[in-house]
Amino acid sequence: MNAEESKTEHKAKGKGRTPQVIFGCGRVGYAVAKELKGRGIEVIIVDIDEKKVELLKEEDFIAFVGDISGSEIISKVLSEGEPEAVFVLSNDSEVNKKAVKNVNEKLPHAYLVVRAVGPEDKEDLKELGVDVVLSIPDITAKTSIEYLERVKSRRKAKELTSMIEEIKVGKKGKKKLGIVVHDSPDSDAIASALALKQIAKHVGVSADILYRGEIGHHVNRAFVNILGIEMRRIEHEDELKEYAKLALIDATVPGANNPLPSPPEGNVNIIIDHHAANNKGSVYADFLDVRTANGATSTIMTRYLQELDIPVDKVLATALLHGIRTDTSGFKRETHPSDFSAAAFLHLKADRALLEQLETPPMSTEMLNVVGNAILHKKIKGSYLITNVGAVANRDAIPQAADYLLNLEGISTVIVMGLCEDMVCVSGRSKDVRMNIGDAFVRAFGG
Repeated sequence: MNAEESKTEHKAKGKGRTPQVIFGCGRVGYAVAKELKGRGIEVIIVDIDEKKVELLKEEDFIAFVGDISGSEIISKVLSEGEPEAVFVLSNDSEVNKKAVKNVNEKLPHAYLVVRAVGPEDKEDLKELGVDVVLSIPDITAKTSIEYLERVKSRRKAKELTSMIEEIKVGKKGKKKLGIVVHDSPDSDAIASALALKQIAKHVGVSADILYRGEIGHHVNRAFVNILGIEMRRIEHEDELKEYAKLALIDATVPGANNPLPSPPEGNVNIIIDHHAANNKGSVYADFLDVRTANGATSTIMTRYLQELDIPVDKVLATALLHGIRTDTSGFKRETHPSDFSAAAFLHLKADRALLEQLETPPMSTEMLNVVGNAILHKKIKGSYLITNVGAVANRDAIPQAADYLLNLEGISTVIVMGLCEDMVCVSGRSKDVRMNIGDAFVRAFGG
């Protein structure tokens, strides 16, 4: 049992009052005390300043005058009940460290939250077994950036809805938003498009999700079918002229793996993505929101829904959560804190049964045959596997086979080849941290 588990078990067994104690009540300590009291938590405050203690008592705090670096004050604290947590928040580094040692000795089961007065204090406090080290400059910096991100996100959300609302007073006969995803769209793209469609609906504008090509991957086909997502397949570029405005989702460059005309002819009003464009000069849009730090476009769309206070039903929540999970490989690849917070929000609203279906979709007979051929013709050298699956009707079966074979014991890198109509298709996968499979393919085949 580790120290934290011991503390948790002790709290579960403990009886009576479990107040929280603040040692040192300057500006930081007072702010913490007010916050705890506002949450209905009993607070005991210890400070060496008699006048300050009297003022705290007038505000109905339990407060004692005492030297927080001495062990005697802990007896007074215990007379009010054994504390659940102790906050050591004075602005004196040495006093705080002495207080920590006394608390560890007299109150070993209490959680310890301690202020680091200087940068050198952080490691010292961690070595003393402090549960949480508070660095005011670090907290201020982090909070400032978080608030700025919230403001930017809120402003972007308002700009987005304003642009969509313009459709209602636009050209006669064109009252719909076209939401374009890339050819052979994946779960993140489809879920993000579904979220934008919901935003458009919220402001009274109809929208269609548009794609070209095939939804080839069996996981993505299952995603669309299980959730009942309506999508329109674009056969000709002229079909895009039916829409008052066009949005490109989970892609950055019009005309690159999507049915939109290439720039500068491409008239795209909205671009939302988490991928960086290879050529930033090729990105044209009236509204542009590309957040490369995020692991999924579904994360960006979830933030929009939150900022706009738009209800998220089970289907949309399930779609977005699955989109985040797949694009971050289960939160193991290129994940940002915002991906986790979006997932936490969606998890409460998502349909667990639907998620299970999406995570374990049935494998088609065609896909089974391709995997069988891949296994039959495999060649292994060390941890490298290469195979040829022959002719395939669905080119997406090749990367799916590569994904499957990468799970074989002892295999770190997989290359699967196959014939797609009149073209040789090659897909590679690697979990070797020394290997960038994309760069290797560029060197081998050009890019």
